[in-house]
Amino acid sequence: MTRALHVRRLGRVEYQDGLAMQKALVEARAQGRIPDTLLLLQHPRVITLGRGAKAQNILWSKEALAASGIEVFETDRGGDVTYHGPGQVVGYPILDLKPDRKDVRKYVGSLEELMIRVAAHSGVQSHRVPGRTGVWTPEGKLGAIGVHISRWITSHGFAFNVRTDLADFAAIVPCGISDAGVASLQSLLGDAPPLHEVEDAFALEAATLWESEVSEVPPELRTVSVTLRREDGRVLLLKRTPEGGGFWQILTGTREAGESPLQTAAREIHEETGFSPRLDGIRDLGYVHAFALGGREPPLFVEETAFAAAVSGEPRLSDEHDEHRWCTPDEALRLLPFTGLRRAVRLAAPRT
Repeated sequence: MTRALHVRRLGRVEYQDGLAMQKALVEARAQGRIPDTLLLLQHPRVITLGRGAKAQNILWSKEALAASGIEVFETDRGGDVTYHGPGQVVGYPILDLKPDRKDVRKYVGSLEELMIRVAAHSGVQSHRVPGRTGVWTPEGKLGAIGVHISRWITSHGFAFNVRTDLADFAAIVPCGISDAGVASLQSLLGDAPPLHEVEDAFALEAATLWESEVSEVPPELRTVSVTLRREDGRVLLLKRTPEGGGFWQILTGTREAGESPLQTAAREIHEETGFSPRLDGIRDLGYVHAFALGGREPPLFVEETAFAAAVSGEPRLSDEHDEHRWCTPDEALRLLPFTGLRRAVRLAAPRT
């Protein structure tokens, strides 16, 4: 049986946003609104705890983790404690295993086989170890697995180390296994292929392994966010009208056809606030991330690019917002409901 498989390459995804998009996709798959889907992405530095995790397997204190910028999340996947970070390809398959694939062991085995085949694309021979889930090399674990299955629809998945900073694994006992190390393609080869080439291999091998016809699906929307700051360091927050959700946000807007992200940022600043900073005064924060818009069936995926600019005076609000507030960065972080917007505010802090 040949199935359809949508592959979405999302780049950077905040961990909370990754959980939300999986939840939305699982529901959409259960209702038959989407085909099987494979998300390929990277997370910022996080430690995640599976259902069987033991607290003592996090070795660093809360203070040390915070100082290193590593967040901690509890999840509903199987397994113990693991780490995600830049340079690691994370895969979340949202597959309906009904009617003929209802075998949990076989599914987990397919994820191991997928990573073994992808490693071979780079000339790395990896293998299974009896009694230890994942993919291994003599130098250590190359790929981890933690899955959740509800109504025979899968979520969570695998984490494959490509250019991952292995020093961060010192914060945990990976997967609760204290007598084995971790490895990456880079540590094994001295260098590693670009992440997009590794993602190519995952898409190709997933199609073969799961007998699927692959289609790559781009994001439905491309947007920008802009953190506007006054000379005193306060950040402008805008409150959307009740019809638009009624929440606080920094300035955001959708890219129009033919616009660059910078052009969109300049246009949205003027349309939504009346400010008109020079183009060279609009700073690209180097932060592009993806998320899924909730309340849509099926969910829409968004790629957002973050900017910052300095302004003075008071804004002239458009009809999208009914209130504004100048906040300290800490106040803004408490009011903003979305992880990506909070990170943008942090990144927009004045350079020292």
